[in-house]
Amino acid sequence: MKTKKLHTATHSSCSFSDTTLQEIKLYGADRCHKTQYYKRFLEDLNLNYEFLDVEMNETNAEALRNLYENRKLNFPTITIGCKKLRNPSDTDLKKWIKKLL
Repeated sequence: MKTKKLHTATHSSCSFSDTTLQEIKLYGADRCHKTQYYKRFLEDLNLNYEFLDVEMNETNAEALRNLYENRKLNFPTITIGCKKLRNPSDTDLKKWIKKLL
């Protein structure tokens, strides 16, 4: 199995070894059209991801608040490992997917 070398974490509490697989998480809400867009985007790329509904689950909401200094529910937010992307463009999301996965 070939692994890619991972880049330095962007969050101070994160650290990984060179063989750690990056996990994709999508924080959002089912009612949000942008969240639905990112779900389709990730699925079209055949990527495994975890959807974390921040309106239906307070634990998910708190996890999202912890990503931001202002503690707001800034969704949709996608994390790839420790890289946080808030409402990214397709180009930026593809760039980070390629870079981190």
